[in-house]
Amino acid sequence: MKASDEAEFTEFAAAMIRRLRRTAYLMCGDWHRAEDAAQDALVKVYRRWNRIDRTQGLNSYAHQCLVTSVFDQSRKPWRRERFVDTDEDLTDVLADPVRTVDDRMLVVEALAALPPSQRACVVLRHYGDLSLEQTAAVLGIGVGGVKSQTSRALTRLRELLDQTERSAR
Repeated sequence: MKASDEAEFTEFAAAMIRRLRRTAYLMCGDWHRAEDAAQDALVKVYRRWNRIDRTQGLNSYAHQCLVTSVFDQSRKPWRRERFVDTDEDLTDVLADPVRTVDDRMLVVEALAALPPSQRACVVLRHYGDLSLEQTAAVLGIGVGGVKSQTSRALTRLRELLDQTERSAR
């Protein structure tokens, strides 16, 4: 790879890593797996850097690689183990006086209860702010599939969050 391409990729990776990691976290519910998936996605982008249309398809391709990485990780048996959060993960909760972290955690738990394809649709559409067409391209399904998956997922999320709210009363 040329030095100019190397610098361009480094700039892209630095700008995208946090967004990819957060998106992956919302899809898998584990920061360690999210970090791995984001790095895997950037490795895939790096390998194809010279062939990617950087004017239109770079972000979509990075998200497509991310979704593939998250789905691939979930299929590996050793990745199905649940790790206990460390004290490092609790520092954000303790520093939040308004306790908005609790609400975020409820949403993350509700997202984790969704099937992977529905979770991916919701995360890419509503968190990643991708259009229907972009989401369809990233997931490799039709626009109608994105609409139906997102609709089912949002209905299920409402049910789960309503149950949580009722049980908290």
